[in-house]
Amino acid sequence: MHIEVISNVNEAQAERFVHRTAIVIDVLRATSTIVAALEAGAAGILPVETVLEARALQGSGNLIAGERFCRKIPGFDLGNSPDEFSTIPVQGRRIVLTTTNGTRAIHKAMRAENVLAGSINNAAACARAALDLRRDIVLLCAGSHDEFALEDGLCAGLLISELQLLCPAPIEMNDIGSAMLGLYKSTSGSVQELVFASATGKRLCKNGSNRDVERCSKVNISGIVPRMQGDMLVQN
Repeated sequence: MHIEVISNVNEAQAERFVHRTAIVIDVLRATSTIVAALEAGAAGILPVETVLEARALQGSGNLIAGERFCRKIPGFDLGNSPDEFSTIPVQGRRIVLTTTNGTRAIHKAMRAENVLAGSINNAAACARAALDLRRDIVLLCAGSHDEFALEDGLCAGLLISELQLLCPAPIEMNDIGSAMLGLYKSTSGSVQELVFASATGKRLCKNGSNRDVERCSKVNISGIVPRMQGDMLVQN
């Protein structure tokens, strides 16, 4: 098996996904929020790239959710905080989601044969699901402001570590993958501290979202694996 890590959404050329399983990673916070929404019973998550697209899909039982630059979009039902999806009834509802980086990364990965949403919260379950699909894997780190984000790279390393534990055959990876695996192995006892120390973690804390950073940095607390079916992410 070959694993390729892409460091940010701007590096994601379509041909890198063909015939592969893509795991999109946006730890703070899109993919963590998608996991939380499905855990709360949402029927599915429809990722869209723009605020206008989301507003056009409001109504008909849909809830619209999202953020721009870490803040909830005015007039939206929900923001991009995992905690919101446990306090507002989402059972059986379809969530239309747009975020600064994560939903754009999901769309970039759509040429893949399979698209999963990975996070620190669901890494072990996501690794198992990806392995079962029997394809080479691309880990797409969404990043922040079109640059590498430390928390996404850390999650990529965690996912590779989980895949190594599960896969009986040797795993090959690109240089970024090797570096992220090394990052995770050297800091596995202080994941939460590293996420809080990241640039995005600091920015969210400054905005009063400390609880989100804490929740998003908890390792393997969820067995939910979001998988793209048609235009929606649903529970695998």
